[in-house]
Amino acid sequence: MSHMHVAGSVHAEVASPAPVWLTKPADANSLTEKIWSANTRRNADGELSIAGHQATDLVRRFGTPAYFVDEADFRSRARTWRAAFDPWTVYYAGKAFLCTKVARWISEEGLYLDVCSLGELTVALKAGFDPARIGMHGSNKSVAELRIGIESGVGRIIVDSADEITRIEALAEELDTTVKVLIRVTAGVEAHTHDYIATAHDDQKFGLSVNGGAALVAMMRCYHSSRMELLGVHSHIGSQIFDTNGFEVAARRTLKLFAQFREATGSLMPELDLGGGFGIAYVKEDTPSSAEELATSLRDIVEHECRGFGLEPPKVSIEPGRAISGPSGTALYEVGTVKIVDIGGGLSRRYISVDGGMSDNIRPALYGAEYSAALANRSSQAEPVISRVVGLHCESGDILVRDEFLPGDVRPGDLIAVPASGAYSRSMASNYNHVPRPPVVALAQDRADVLVRRETLEDLLRLDAGVEGCVE
Repeated sequence: MSHMHVAGSVHAEVASPAPVWLTKPADANSLTEKIWSANTRRNADGELSIAGHQATDLVRRFGTPAYFVDEADFRSRARTWRAAFDPWTVYYAGKAFLCTKVARWISEEGLYLDVCSLGELTVALKAGFDPARIGMHGSNKSVAELRIGIESGVGRIIVDSADEITRIEALAEELDTTVKVLIRVTAGVEAHTHDYIATAHDDQKFGLSVNGGAALVAMMRCYHSSRMELLGVHSHIGSQIFDTNGFEVAARRTLKLFAQFREATGSLMPELDLGGGFGIAYVKEDTPSSAEELATSLRDIVEHECRGFGLEPPKVSIEPGRAISGPSGTALYEVGTVKIVDIGGGLSRRYISVDGGMSDNIRPALYGAEYSAALANRSSQAEPVISRVVGLHCESGDILVRDEFLPGDVRPGDLIAVPASGAYSRSMASNYNHVPRPPVVALAQDRADVLVRRETLEDLLRLDAGVEGCVE
């Protein structure tokens, strides 16, 4: 599999083990502002500080590996997205990272919440999140999941298939209620991203096709159902997208559905959800748009396409997740070994092994995601050297940071910080090789609060039926 970055292939033939898009820094101690949380900096001694907490102090208290969330940064991003898109509705995508305290932050900052599993819904309800402000996703919702969603009063269910319509109708009849739904459609848009996170081209598992007519059929079925209230259409074109070109095509094709629906029924569809997928900067070469830039562009797109079809603009919603939580999080690791490997052609690569890996961040191994890294416990005057930060797992693909310039004197016992770790790190973490998952800690100027505690070996053994005391 070719690992692609927005600026090109990391396997380009160059006279260096570094990819062509990665430039050598003049100072390996410098921090590129856009890839770190707002309150991350180096102190006078050169040590990394997050929301006023020194890296070494955090590690002494919480250990490594661990994820640290800049609470003020997270909340600020939530407010920024809400304000930029006002009066549109902003749903935080819980799949990026969710726990009860984060659900409460989202509620306090005035956002709605998107969940896509019974587990995420349960966490939200346990946090006291208003179910009327929850949207329920999922490409294969079971009857049990749908029942809990309907009984709890979620504000909308995003329908993903004809089978799901049948399930919802039967449950609504049994429970003597009406369920508010949106139809998830695939608009045939090829988003500029990895195949695994592009979700609007026709040949994939999500939604109902606009091109094949399945979407309109589903809309008509829900509209004529006595047990369903059709709110509108949902379209999500992918993830880690930097511009609005794909959204323009998706909006045109989904609003054409609105026009076809009006022609068939004489009624106006009230809502359009454009999904999420808004990208963030993982490396200094990334150039994501700001919330304000995206809001201006998306409003123009929707208004333009509505004029073209003679439609009144619908109520619009979006679903940023990574764009809020991603930059707010930083992962800290301890270096265990450093080795230089001859890779041929007179070139060598430095491998820096840390005490985490693909179990706490699967994205680099799963689809070649790029990350940055920095020496966290001190500054260094050593020459920057191209390095690969790898994990402890028994896999050659266990890579955390594929290519980064780090000081040439990095040694065992040093701390490595990986920014932009607030989305899809803990939420996609596993126990591969029976490694317990790291904790998540929220940092503010006057406190450090554990959001999710570190797993222990006892936690893992508690599920093993061969161990005395296993919880069944």
